[in-house]
Order: sequence, then structure tokens, then C-alpha cells
Amino acid sequence: MSSTARTALEIRGVRKAYGSTEVLHGVDLTGRAGEVLAVVGANGAGKSTLIKILAGAERMSAGELRLDGERVELRSPHDAHAHGIRTVHQELTLVPELSVTENLLMGHFPRRFGGLIDWRAAHARARELLESIGYGAIDPRTRAGRLTVARQQMVEIAKALVSEGGEPRILVLDEPSAVLAGGDLEALFALIRRLQRRGVLIVYVSHRLAEVTELATSIVVIKDGRIVAETVPERTDENELIRLMAGRGPGRLYPARRPDAGEPLLTVSGLHRPGEFRDISFTLRAGEITGLFGLVGSGRSELARCVFGAEPAYAGSVTASGSTSESVSASDGAQLFRSPREAIAAGLALVTEDRKRTGLVLGLTTAENIGLTTLRTTTRGPLLDTGRRRREVTAMVERLDIRPAHCAKLPVRTLSGGNQQKAVLAKWLLTGPRVLLLDEPTRGVDMATRAEIYRMLDELARAGMAVLLISSDLTEVLGATDRVLVMREGRLTAELPSDRTTEDTVLAHAIGHTA
Repeated sequence: MSSTARTALEIRGVRKAYGSTEVLHGVDLTGRAGEVLAVVGANGAGKSTLIKILAGAERMSAGELRLDGERVELRSPHDAHAHGIRTVHQELTLVPELSVTENLLMGHFPRRFGGLIDWRAAHARARELLESIGYGAIDPRTRAGRLTVARQQMVEIAKALVSEGGEPRILVLDEPSAVLAGGDLEALFALIRRLQRRGVLIVYVSHRLAEVTELATSIVVIKDGRIVAETVPERTDENELIRLMAGRGPGRLYPARRPDAGEPLLTVSGLHRPGEFRDISFTLRAGEITGLFGLVGSGRSELARCVFGAEPAYAGSVTASGSTSESVSASDGAQLFRSPREAIAAGLALVTEDRKRTGLVLGLTTAENIGLTTLRTTTRGPLLDTGRRRREVTAMVERLDIRPAHCAKLPVRTLSGGNQQKAVLAKWLLTGPRVLLLDEPTRGVDMATRAEIYRMLDELARAGMAVLLISSDLTEVLGATDRVLVMREGRLTAELPSDRTTEDTVLAHAIGHTA
């Protein structure tokens, strides 16, 4: 990118305080048209607050913001939108009960005479938009809530590009690739490069440092509410970025695994759900961490929910801790576990891929969230045993180092993404599971917290638990596991030893390009 490109965004001396606590301490930032400006930092560094200010969702306490040299005030998201700033937040904002078309074109539907919505034209417009940005595989008539989180993320990105006022001048992407892999990730990168060529400033926030160094034209590091470094990919690497983010060296990200697989704790045989997956068989053993990788639409998340009793199966059987569910016939359509409660009773726990919607109750405190799964055991008659729950929650907060230390009394929505994820893990660990299913457990989590999660999973496996780690991050799925199961189009296509397998091999099995 030319150094003579116009300055699209200037942030000068921006401060933000909540009450007496200041979280941004005089941030200065400059972005040029056609640039990919990457912003990296640990959870709690101030990235989310900065994004909210750019989106008009938060007002700065001090400082100024200039767009194309003109000072502006963003009092609301509407103001930001009017100035050409579009933000794709890490947490999904789609209306799940509406179709993809309705989510994309809300407020901008084509009309026929009489003012009626022209649905044929609307669906065609939505399909055209999705195809233009490389996401044509998504059916615009589908209800958004039925899409996987990865495909919902694609729709979020598309939504930011279709609105009154035309293409954005500045596009802020907060962890846009956290659940994408393979061709979906390539489509995102291709879209970003097209927008670059058209002069759009991309503010790219991500914990995936490898893609930051590949995609960005410049990088800023934020730590404790301050910009501590500005650099370019050619002059840095992932280790240096981690050092700047954490104030110390990266250390070892993945524990050295020495698996000693024990007895089978969960056996899935011939599991089938029409339209999602078919003839799935695998075994999870005590002391082992098994990875499950697949591209968007492979059926990996649907499989986990079915095993956990959250969705029905058509056929198959499950053996959990030596107790076999009855085989399901085509005629009755029953599910193996009739509810998650039955799965929990059998020793299973599931950390879902969308912590905000299916992992946490954002209106409750951290303590109330952590205690949700054990309400039946922490009651005496009709009354809650608050003393017992307080002791259990305190022990989990300390064990998982959930911050701040007094987080138990705070609304869980005020915690950083990494600490929210720890709260979800704490909730399930309180049930004392023997089998732990985790779907994208490090999505939107910084490297330091990732290392903590990997270390905890290693400890749980060594203590005799069976762990299934579902991830779209190839590096993670190989680095943190003992073996990897690969799914493609609803089928298991490979079982590979993690320490003797490359990312290319896993991806080849996921897309069906093996020799």
C-alpha cells in the first residue's frame, strides 16, 4: 500500500472510563484507505472498548475522532453507519427466527405496487449479494437460526456490506475468522483484498496471529488500554507479537502430551441424522484428547449436539460409561439421550460453540451462571444452599483463574471473552463429567488464555477424563490432541495420529482431495 494513500481514520488521545475505572488511556491510531490495520491484544486489553467507540455503541470520555481529516462525533451506531463505518462484531447479531434474506435486507426490501414486499426479488437480491462475496452456498431462504455459527458469521459480514449509503469507508471486523476454515476462510480473505483494492480501510481484530501477519499491512498492539507497539508484518513474527501483548515471552502453547488411553467412556456407533450426518462411529477413551475437524457444513457441531441429547437421531447407538442406549429405529425417530439432562446424568458435558447464546445467561451474575448446572444438588427443599454454592463457585474461580477475582458478583456479560469462556467451562466441570465435549472452546480467546485452557484439558485427561475437542483451527486441532477425526459432508473420512500428521493432510481429508 502506498504511503501517500489518504488518511481515512485518525484516533487521537481517546480515553474511556466506566465510573472511576479508566480502560483506555489516551489511544492514538491512524488508518489509511486501502489498508488492513490489524489490532491485536490479550483479552481485557481494551480492543472491545475501542471497537464499540468506532461502532458508535460507546461514547469516548476524552479525545477526538477524525474521518478523512474531518472531526466527527459518533453518538450512536446510526451515526457511525451514516459516516460509512460498518462493524461486524464477534458476537452474532442476526435475528435467528428470520430468514437470511430478511436479516440481510431488513429495512431495504424491494417493493411491488401497493407497497408489498417482492419476496422473489428479495431472495434473488440476497442470493446475488452472497454470491458476490464468495458465500453463494448459503440458501437465503433458510432461517438464520438453523445455520451453523460459521455460516451465521458469513451472513454477518454480508450484512455489513448491504445497506443504505453503499459500500463502507471503514469496515471493522472483530474475530471474523474465528469459526472459519478452508474455502470459507479463503473467501473471507479474498473479500478483504477486493475491498482493499476499492480503497476501504479494514480494521481487523484477531487472535489468530498467523493470519494477522499474512493479511495485515500494518499492526498495532494494545495492552492495558494503551498502544504499546506499531509495526508491519515484515518486521515482526508471532512470538514477538505475543511478547508485546503479554509483556513476556510466549512459552509453550501446547502441553507435551503423553497419552495413555484407558477404558472406553463413550462409544458412538452408526449414528445417523438425515441431512446432517450419517453412519458415524467413534470411541472416546479415558486419558485421551480427541480432535474433531471439519469444514463448515461437515456436521461436526450437529453431531456433538445429537450425542448430548440436544437434537434427535434417526438411527444408531451410544455407550456411555458402560451403559448402552437402545438402538433407534427409523419408525420412532427417538433420540439416544432424550434430553441433555440424561446425558449429564450419564457423565457427559457439552461446551457449545456460541457462549453468548447457548453457554451463558448474560443477565445473570458469574456465580449464578457457574451454578446453573448444579442447582438440583445445591438446594435444600425449596431453598438454595447459598453457602455451598458460594464455596463451589469460589473454588472454580480460583482453579480456572477467572478474572477479576471478584467476578462472582459481577454480571457475566461484563467479563472479557476469555473469562466468559472460563465461566462456561467452570459451569460444566462442577457436574463432575467423565466425558467433556468442547465445540470451538478457544473462539475469540487470546493466546495466554488459550494456553491455560490447553493446560487444563491436559490435566483433565491425565486425571482420567475423555475429551473431544471440536475446532476449525488446524494448528489447535493437531497441537492440543492425541488423535484427530476428520468429517466431510456428514461422514467421518479419517482418523489420524496428531503427532504424525500435517495440517495439509487433515485439510485434504476434509475437502476430499486425498490421493
